[in-house]
Amino acid sequence: MKKVFLFLTFMFMSVGYIAAQAQADIKFDKMSHDFGDFPESSPIVKCTFTFTNVGDGPLVVHQVVASCGCTVPEYTQEPVMPGKTGTIEVTYNGRGRYPGHFKKSITVRSNAKSSELIRLLIEGNMTEVDKKK
Repeated sequence: MKKVFLFLTFMFMSVGYIAAQAQADIKFDKMSHDFGDFPESSPIVKCTFTFTNVGDGPLVVHQVVASCGCTVPEYTQEPVMPGKTGTIEVTYNGRGRYPGHFKKSITVRSNAKSSELIRLLIEGNMTEVDKKK
């Protein structure tokens, strides 16, 4: 009985060790994006953040949340295998907002071993429409 218990304990520890070794990790092509100046007459701007799974296990992006309702992120929903890439497309809608500089954050939650929480930033300057026409 002791031998069976010892064997089962060793087997569970081995499986746990192997599972702990295969972890996903995430690397972004950029951590921020500056839209620069864009006119109030075209208030919707978009950018794409590309990430790569640099780990050796499947990468799962659990949630992507913007700091404001004017910013909408869409992201790769399926697991990203090691060496493959995924995207987060961010749309900023300045319609109904005052012209001027803005800075928004996007929080990414994943199973990456380096950081389960990552913040991406977008910023820009929506310029006022010239009313002298």
